[in-house]
Parts: sequence; structure tokens; C-alpha cells
Amino acid sequence: MGHLSTHVLDTMNGCPAAGMVVTLQRLDGERADTLKRIVLNADGRNDGGPLLDAAAMAAGRYRLVFEVAAYFRGRGVTLPEPPFIDSVPLDFGIADAAGHYHVPLLVSPWAYSTYRGS
Repeated sequence: MGHLSTHVLDTMNGCPAAGMVVTLQRLDGERADTLKRIVLNADGRNDGGPLLDAAAMAAGRYRLVFEVAAYFRGRGVTLPEPPFIDSVPLDFGIADAAGHYHVPLLVSPWAYSTYRGS
């Protein structure tokens, strides 16, 4: 059964990014339709199951937008204005709707990385 999930780790503080806001969008040409907006739990993951479950999975282009600066400000980190990294829009494709797509983000106020997880 296919599904989409994410997980965010705060590499500055060495912990999950609890409280970070993440928006999932489906892309259609220049249009981005918001499907879901979530707040990550204490483990840096979505409560209530996957971002897209098997019934909602469809091949196509998607974007996850991670609200990085707001998260770090909420933790008391003083950031420059404007912040070096405000939000991280991560565009990716789902080719196989029956597949498991896990999109983790490792992030600090100064850098981020991602990969297709398992």
C-alpha cells in the first residue's frame, strides 16, 4: 500500500523538529493546490497517519513546504532579518502510487538536506 510520510530533524539542537509547520501541495503546472497543513509532533512526524494514505496516493508532482525560520524563532533562536533560510519548499515526484515515499528533512538555520527515505 502506497503512502507519503515526512520526518524533520533539527540538526542545530540535535532533536526532532516538534512544532514545525509543514504544508503539502500538489503541483499542476504553475498551480500549487494545498492538500494538507500539519504541525509536527514530539517525534518530528505527522500525527494521525501518513500525509497521503493509499487511497489518496496519485502519481504526480508535489511540494512540501517546511516553515524553518518560524520553528527556530519559536525555540528562541535569534535569526537575522531576513533569515538565511525562511521556508524550505521541497518539490518531488511520485511515480508509483503504490510505493512508500518518505521525505525526511535535516535542518538548521543555515543548512538543510533531504533524501528519499525508507
